[in-house]
Amino acid sequence: MNLGFLAFSERGYQLAQRLAQTLGGEVTRCGAKAPLDQWTREAFAHREGLVFVGAAGIAVRAIAPYLRHKTTDPAVVVVDEGGRFVIPILSGHLGGANALARRLAQVTGGIPVITTATDGRGLFAVDTWAKVQNCHVLEPERIKLVSARLLSGRSVRVHCPWPIGGEVPEGVIFTKRAEDCHVAVTLSPQGEEALHLVPKILVLGVGCRKGTAVETIEAAFSRLLAQRGLSRQAFCKVCSIDLKGEEGGLLAFCRANGLPFETYSPEALAQVPGTFTPSNFVVQVTGVDNVCERSAVLGSRGGELIQKKEKGNGVTLAVAQMPFHPDWRWQE
Repeated sequence: MNLGFLAFSERGYQLAQRLAQTLGGEVTRCGAKAPLDQWTREAFAHREGLVFVGAAGIAVRAIAPYLRHKTTDPAVVVVDEGGRFVIPILSGHLGGANALARRLAQVTGGIPVITTATDGRGLFAVDTWAKVQNCHVLEPERIKLVSARLLSGRSVRVHCPWPIGGEVPEGVIFTKRAEDCHVAVTLSPQGEEALHLVPKILVLGVGCRKGTAVETIEAAFSRLLAQRGLSRQAFCKVCSIDLKGEEGGLLAFCRANGLPFETYSPEALAQVPGTFTPSNFVVQVTGVDNVCERSAVLGSRGGELIQKKEKGNGVTLAVAQMPFHPDWRWQE
C-alpha cells in the first residue's frame, strides 16, 4: 500500500518514522513547508493510505473537503502520539483502513479501534471479502443491504461458479442457484437485486493495424463485451506484441480504461503452448502466427483462452482468464 504519514509534533514524527520503516511510505512533519491542507489534498490524490499521527479531530477536518465516494476514497487512519490507539476513520473495508489499522497496531503495540458494525460483531464483511479476493464491487450501494441482513441475524446466500476454499463464515450460505442469491461472484453480471462481485482476472489480447484510432479499438472492445456478456471491470490488463509498444491508439485505450499494458517479443509469443488461430499475413508482419490470442494467454500467467480471435476494422481481440482460487478469508 502506498502510504503517506503526517505528524504534528516531534514525538509524533518519531513514531511516524518508525511506522514507515516497517510498513513503507513517506513521512512529513506538518508545518510551514508542508501545510495541512496542501499535504492532505496531494495525499488524497496520490496515496492509497493516509496516516495522521495526532488528534483525530484535526484529521477529520483536514479530509472533509476531499471526500468523494467509498469506492475511491483512500484509507485514512489516525494514531495517537503514544501509539496506544489506532483508529480507522475512512474507507475501513474497500479502502483497507481496518486492515491498515491492525498492521499499525502490531507495530506500536496499541489497540486497533475498529468501529464498523460487522467487524465489531465478528460478522462476514462482504466488501472486505471482495477486496481480499481481488474482486470489483459493481453496486457498492448494495453492500449495506447484505450487511443489514447479517446484522439482523438473517443469512446471506452467496453464489460463485468457482470453488471457494476454507470454512464458510457464520451467516453465509454457499448456493449453486444464481437466481436467488444475495451476492454473486461473476464475470457476467445479471439481475437487478444481487450484489455482484467481479473478479479482476481477464486479460485482453490485442492486435491492430498501425495508426488504428482509440475509438476503433474501444468500439471493438465494447462489441466483444456485449457479445460475451462480460463485465468491463473483469479485465486486469491488456497485452500485445512489442511492435505495438508505442501504438498511440492502443496506449490511449489502456489509459482510458485504467489498464496496464504489457508487450512481448515474437519469440516469447511463439513459445506459448496451445492451439491458436493462424494468419499468414500476421506472420509476415510480426514473425508469429497470432498476436492477440497468444499475448492474452501469455499475459494470463497460466490461464486459458476463453475467447478466440474476434476481428473487424483492423482490430483483433482475444480474451484469456487467469487462474482464480477464491477462499472465504475476508480479513487481510
